[in-house]
Amino acid sequence: MSTASELACTYACMLLHDEGIPVTAEKIVAVVKAANVQVEAYWPGLFAKLVQKKNIEDMIMNGSSGGGGAPVAVAASVAVAAPEAEEKKEEPTEESDDESPLFDIFS
Repeated sequence: MSTASELACTYACMLLHDEGIPVTAEKIVAVVKAANVQVEAYWPGLFAKLVQKKNIEDMIMNGSSGGGGAPVAVAASVAVAAPEAEEKKEEPTEESDDESPLFDIFS
């Protein structure tokens, strides 16, 4: 469950940051609860402390500090191998953020 907890907290941090909401342990807990995901109690606090010390945008752009070459190589090979699948893909319809019940928890 630890990996799922980390992933849920990661997404919660990115969501809060993207919406311009300060990333705190309480806000992370609120997002995770709204998503109906259970996390260990210590994860939101750890993620909130990390976000206070690091810039989220830098972490997103740079990824992890250790060896990250493989995902780029895999992504490049997939992009080269499937050009026709991309042509057939339909445009997804965008939903307004205002309609999402997730954002009601911050109102």
